[in-house]
Amino acid sequence: MLIGSFSFGQIEEVRRITEKLCSPEFHGRGYVNKGDSIAAEFLKSEFLKLGVKPFDQSYFQPFNLDVNTFPGDMIIRHQGKELIPGVHFSIDPSSVGRKGQLHLKEVTAAQALNVEEMRAIVTEMLNKQVGDEALVFDMTIVSKDTIKLLKGITPQLAHYVPIVEVVNDKFTWSVGRDERYFPFLQIQDSVINKAGVLNLNIESKFLKDYQSQNVIGYIPSKKKCAKTILFTAHYDHLGRMGAYTYFPGANDNASGTAMLFTMAKYFKENPSNYNIMFVAFGGEEAGLVGSKYFVENPILKLKKIRFVVNLDIMGSGEDGITVVNGTAFEKEFALLQEINKEDGLLKEVKVRGPSANSDHYWFTLQDVPAFFIYTRGPNKHYHDVFDEYEELSFLEYQDITSLLVRFVNRLEKK
Repeated sequence: MLIGSFSFGQIEEVRRITEKLCSPEFHGRGYVNKGDSIAAEFLKSEFLKLGVKPFDQSYFQPFNLDVNTFPGDMIIRHQGKELIPGVHFSIDPSSVGRKGQLHLKEVTAAQALNVEEMRAIVTEMLNKQVGDEALVFDMTIVSKDTIKLLKGITPQLAHYVPIVEVVNDKFTWSVGRDERYFPFLQIQDSVINKAGVLNLNIESKFLKDYQSQNVIGYIPSKKKCAKTILFTAHYDHLGRMGAYTYFPGANDNASGTAMLFTMAKYFKENPSNYNIMFVAFGGEEAGLVGSKYFVENPILKLKKIRFVVNLDIMGSGEDGITVVNGTAFEKEFALLQEINKEDGLLKEVKVRGPSANSDHYWFTLQDVPAFFIYTRGPNKHYHDVFDEYEELSFLEYQDITSLLVRFVNRLEKK
């Protein structure tokens, strides 16, 4: 079958998978309510639907991790108003929960940067043995350089006392791997009185040795071949900040996960001269945990991997794509650019050097050739509650998938 006749234009199917992964029933594909495992079962069902079999006996490669979660109440009331998680406030992912009042005590930048004065303030709070005060740092009234200095101080203080940072920037969140801090909050300056009181009801739960999994499908080559191409994407996301707020993770990375199935459909119908493996990694947002486990416990010999193509943030592309490791694998990057120019696909295929910013990283450390590819465009939502399915354009989706198919088909000549 010619590539041009294959219906990459089935955006409805891509959108269906992406929207499903972003839905509330998946709980942000995190660890509250086993959202990651719900997503993994869905991915397994999609491989089955396509007739893509597991590499071995199971589609799943289990691994364990410690993770901090916020499964229940996530309530802050201030001056008679209930604040909205992810919009009005955020909590550090390594915080413990708290129920009760916090009286706010503002600390100036000058005080914070004076070691002796800061030690005296904290000592006084600890000696009170009441624990109902929080130190407040206003990040909106100081310079960027001072913010950097304060950002080095507040996490240290949060080991001893509750901390509130007053901000006016969009919140981004992550996954906590431990319980490090007293309540460590960021609150928008538009909703806080720095001399007031916060009423908290925040539940946290630390999960020790939580079992997650990678999800793996496999298509053998059309004739026996020792080499394998890996298409990878992380399917996990940030989960829930309380029972009623979750992070949909549409662009990051429901979109890249959906692209795995586009590629699987194509190579199922058009077998390659390479074996093709599809790996949906878990635990990426928790520190590239699933991909590290895969590389350290490989189900195939790493030297038999011809190339890894890691897909993350695939929902736009109006401004082109960026290829991490492009400078490390110059011949393969030149091939991508050559194909793109020949077919007039994307606005730009931009090179970037090595970086530990996604699941390709562990492969690179083991000398396995790998790219991490992500799209660029007007959608800037990242690690926030607004990274929703409705924000995705998929404008260059067909061109990206065409580029990747041609890349694999021509790679064996390099």
